[in-house]
Amino acid sequence: MVTTEQIKDLRDRTGVSVMQCKKALEESGGDIEKALIILRKKSSEVALKKGDRTFKAGAIQSYIHSTGNVGVMVELLCETDFVSNNEEFKTLARDIAMHIAATNPKFARKEDIDEVSKTKAAEVFEAEVKDKPENVRAKILEGKLDTYFSELVLLDQPFVKNPEITVQGLIDNAMLKFGEKIEVSRFVRFMVLN
Repeated sequence: MVTTEQIKDLRDRTGVSVMQCKKALEESGGDIEKALIILRKKSSEVALKKGDRTFKAGAIQSYIHSTGNVGVMVELLCETDFVSNNEEFKTLARDIAMHIAATNPKFARKEDIDEVSKTKAAEVFEAEVKDKPENVRAKILEGKLDTYFSELVLLDQPFVKNPEITVQGLIDNAMLKFGEKIEVSRFVRFMVLN
């Protein structure tokens, strides 16, 4: 039997609807940690289903670090102005801007990595794996490149406020919460050079 307190706790932790929290808790037999996993899984499924929808609204948010030496502007897109005008959506955009200020990603998503960057990274890591057996060299190189680029791709980075989820996971959760497709369109990071 799922209690009202459990539903409230899960809702406070995730921000998704009461009904979705109740269903996840029922499916998990009242285990909150399992319910969180179920909701994360569902948010990924929802994100895939919404993949072909078009963006018609969004918000631009900024973040200036307390030192005044680093600043970020991020454009976060969604489907309707109803969502883009929501304070929670704007907070999401600002949190992503703050994350970018802290982590300095070079690319928004893997598809944005240019061939020059891929080639240069491969050249560096090929030198590291040249003494490895030939039958595993390609696999090791692929792993090193994936690890290297995951640190530079915004959506693959662990979110600074909750390292248990990636920035993409944060966005997927927001899609589940708002019921719309959401995407980081672009960002720019400024830093005063000393």
